[in-house]
Amino acid sequence: MTDRDNDPPIIGGLPVPRLSFDEFLAFGRRALIRADVPVVITLPEDVRGLGHDGIAERLGDLTVTLFTEPSDKQNTKRWTTRDIRLREFFTDDRYQNDPTTWNRIVSNIRNNPADVTAVLGFDAEKLFDYRRSLNAANIWISHRGVFTQSHFDELENFNIALEGRKRFVIAPPGFWEYAPRSIRRGFGDKSQVFDFDAVDPGRHPRLAAKLTRRRELILEPGEMLYLPLGWWHQAESLAEMNINMNFWLRDPKIFRRPYVLGVALYTAAYRKVKGVYNYQPAEAGS
Repeated sequence: MTDRDNDPPIIGGLPVPRLSFDEFLAFGRRALIRADVPVVITLPEDVRGLGHDGIAERLGDLTVTLFTEPSDKQNTKRWTTRDIRLREFFTDDRYQNDPTTWNRIVSNIRNNPADVTAVLGFDAEKLFDYRRSLNAANIWISHRGVFTQSHFDELENFNIALEGRKRFVIAPPGFWEYAPRSIRRGFGDKSQVFDFDAVDPGRHPRLAAKLTRRRELILEPGEMLYLPLGWWHQAESLAEMNINMNFWLRDPKIFRRPYVLGVALYTAAYRKVKGVYNYQPAEAGS
């Protein structure tokens, strides 16, 4: 059985523009951000970053954050986190074969530019300026089925698939149409409709109307997705091993979306007070 045999149903949507890497460089990151629409960029064929084995060898002793939650797309609770060594995630069967639990790891390695370059197979520091304050260079690793519920980011997102495949459903900016969850509990960036594949139009007619303009894609290795801040999205891991690196970049565009700015400021304060994981950079050399 192949990874494609286990794909979830395709729901359609508007087409996502595609650019070659040379076109992306000519267009420019800032122009792409101003255009404010999702785009998939194809990386050059000669760019070969580190796969599973290479990452395990180079970064095996890196302290990463393990996200754990029930394997339920309708889960109402926040994930739990704890620190582990990356090697442990690769080798411990508990993280791979428990049908009741989704496990994924993340580490913001922006302070380790040599590792970022090695993982990607090219130097992205000038391209994304990811070492600026509030920016991030995150490595994400997950197993099949791990699902990220619908939400928006307050930062511009460039997501590169290194191994495996992820299915994204993306919808245009908006706030009340998406029936946001409790802002007071730090869930203002998340929708009461956890899965955009399962919307009840009778209960959420404004959201159903908004989703007529959704985009859908499967991000393959060697592809990079530009996902603008404030755009709602969800993601599902399709392969046995899925490795992505994403760059979160701050941008003044957030001031044109006051609901994004307001939710971001409140959520940051809430996470600090409650001790919720906040994607701070790993220590250099850790």
